[in-house]
This record gives sequence, structure tokens and C-alpha cells, in this order.
Amino acid sequence: MSQMIFINLPVADLERSMAFYEAIGFTKDTRFTNHLAASMVLSDNIRVMLLTHEFWSSFTDRRRVDPATEAQVLLCISRADREAVDAITDAAVAAGGAGDPCPVQEHGFMYGRSFADPDGHIWEPMWMSAEAVEKGPAEMSHAG
Repeated sequence: MSQMIFINLPVADLERSMAFYEAIGFTKDTRFTNHLAASMVLSDNIRVMLLTHEFWSSFTDRRRVDPATEAQVLLCISRADREAVDAITDAAVAAGGAGDPCPVQEHGFMYGRSFADPDGHIWEPMWMSAEAVEKGPAEMSHAG
């Protein structure tokens, strides 16, 4: 089995969060979804686990931050092209999220935007040219 990442997010309203993530292209894995948590699939190797606040608290004694007013992580996901970056951001806004809580990143070889889900968790969809991926952004920023 290949290595996977499970992103665990505390959410205030599980049903609202499931609807939001489905609206932006995630699919619900009903095998790992109940009244406490939902497994939302982004790709074969990336899943977001939406956890009610109470269930989240059973995993850690640390204080849960309010993602509407504090940022602990920025979740960056790659997209196939610039249009796909705009499409997922626009879908997030249409589904009740906030568009571009972070500055738009426009570097020619790289383009990124951001959105916040209904709880305030920030996602950053981005596209980077194949050349930049191969050479690295430092070399690209010096290209004339």
C-alpha cells in the first residue's frame, strides 16, 4: 500500500462540512463516515477526516484553535492548471466558503489562490509549470 495522508479537521457542523467538501470535488467514503466523523477523499492518497469538535477532543488534550480567527496550517494542494485553481476556489465560494483569505500568488511559473472552508480552515490550491517543478522555483525566478 502506498503512503497516504489523512488531514484531520475539527468542524462545528459535520453535515455542512460534508456538503461543502462534496461541492468542491471531494467524495465521501461512507465506510468511514458516521455521526462523529466523515472521510472525504481528494485522491487515492489524500483524505480529509472531518471530526466533530467533541470527537476531535478525544484525540488530543491540546486546545483546539478557532480557524476563523487563528491559523495553524495552510493546506496547499496542487491543481492541473491555472483554470483548475480558479475553478476549485470559485466552487468553494459558491458552497459557502470565503475566497482568497490569503494574497493571490502570481509568479508566472506558479499561480495560487486560497479559500477558507465554513469553519475557517485555509486551503491553497496552486499550479506550477512542469519546467519550474523540474528546475526549481529559484532558477525560474531568475529566468529572463
